Amino acid sequence: MSIRSYFDSFTERDWDRLDETEPVRFALVGLGWWVLEQAMPAIAESDYCETSVLVSRSAEKAADAAADHDGVEGISAEAYHAGDHADQYDAVYVCTPNATHLDYVESAAEQEKAVLCEKPMEASSDRAERLIAACDEADVFLYIAYRMHTEPAVRRAKELVDEGFIGDPVQIHGGMSGPLLELVPDENQWRLNADLAGGCSMIDIGIYPLNTARFVLDADPTAVYGVTHTLHPAFEEVDERVSFTAEFPNDVDAVCTATHNAYASSHLRILGTEGELILDPIFYPWQDREVTLRGHGVGGDISFEQANQMTEEFDYVATCIRTETEPVATGRHGLVDMRAIEAIYESAETGERVTL
Repeated sequence: MSIRSYFDSFTERDWDRLDETEPVRFALVGLGWWVLEQAMPAIAESDYCETSVLVSRSAEKAADAAADHDGVEGISAEAYHAGDHADQYDAVYVCTPNATHLDYVESAAEQEKAVLCEKPMEASSDRAERLIAACDEADVFLYIAYRMHTEPAVRRAKELVDEGFIGDPVQIHGGMSGPLLELVPDENQWRLNADLAGGCSMIDIGIYPLNTARFVLDADPTAVYGVTHTLHPAFEEVDERVSFTAEFPNDVDAVCTATHNAYASSHLRILGTEGELILDPIFYPWQDREVTLRGHGVGGDISFEQANQMTEEFDYVATCIRTETEPVATGRHGLVDMRAIEAIYESAETGERVTL
């Protein structure tokens, strides 16, 4: 095994099988800060995508946002559901409050449009199952937006684990935190509403170490144990802090934490019998990702060119759509997370380990 080969091709798009193609035209549904400040700029940098339609519950808001971009039309959610402008886009990116994903995906399926749905897929596993069924019945592409699957640092870490660089995986430690009320200074925001969000810290950011552990190990958890704490009054309906253990096959445990009310931090540490990989920071797109590896007489930090996580994700989705390739992050892949998250919340309430 040549470790140098991983360094030389660190940011290579190993999934890219397209040369020239008509861009996949996206309708972006939900005009919050993530779409306007992260998704749209990422699509503008992409090779295989373009934004053609913006969708908001407010027709005026959609029109105002579209006015700043040539060739982009802003429409109301009502017009979107009616399919009035369906000929102007090939795929839909749904980035609305969790409990509203199903409605927008069902309309996309009726219009036979490919779907990129933000994680978590919905506010409950029951609604996630209905979302999957809608896409299955219409035979449309469904991808859950786990951008870590196309983050070069994570893909190279997975390859190193698969090649046995760290020996047999033993434990994973992960965490993600951030000051939600500084990022979105509104105590009435949807992430703090249990009905709209389905939870808070676990379902919104705890899903990052959970899903990335699944991706790196290429395995699903068999049992979970969780503990939650809520101290700040704004988090009265939801979990402010969570710690959880996810048990994987071959006696591998992932021990993770998440909170939406602390300093912004993220990491994933993969410990093996013969080495370790440390990704810190890793989950936030605006922080330069760093990787440290130790084992087989090699130790130190890996320097690599940073990639725009959202651009990588959109171009990967476009590649899968154009080549009719099934991605890892299908709806059923996302459903595993939904069920695990609900089990973690159940465990936090009962104090018991929950099998999956």
